[in-house]
Amino acid sequence: QVQLQESGGGSVQAGGSLRVSCSTSGIINGRYCLGWYRQAPGKEREPVAHLEPDGTTKYADSVKGRFTISGDNTKNTLYLQMDNLKPDDTAMYFCAALGWRWGMCGGVNNWGQGTQVTVSS
Repeated sequence: QVQLQESGGGSVQAGGSLRVSCSTSGIINGRYCLGWYRQAPGKEREPVAHLEPDGTTKYADSVKGRFTISGDNTKNTLYLQMDNLKPDDTAMYFCAALGWRWGMCGGVNNWGQGTQVTVSS
């Protein structure tokens, strides 16, 4: 059974940095994509970054060059390093496990409970 638990959210001023973490269990290496999503009040949940089983990373245009997704298999932990944060980055950030099939990330199979990131101007 896949379980995901986020931590590390908080409040920061614009231009600052935060790192959020996602502790995972039940993830079989090579069978899942892992990703970060976010949802701001009144908006739909949107993808932020994906980490594919071969280490390939993909980012939403809005965070390219500012956010970095990475994973540590020895710690079963997924990270999202967020630099040069903007007020528009304020949202609940969710860790997700996605299917991996035909060389592509599929739909989300599992969600974490989320961690709040607030960026003030």
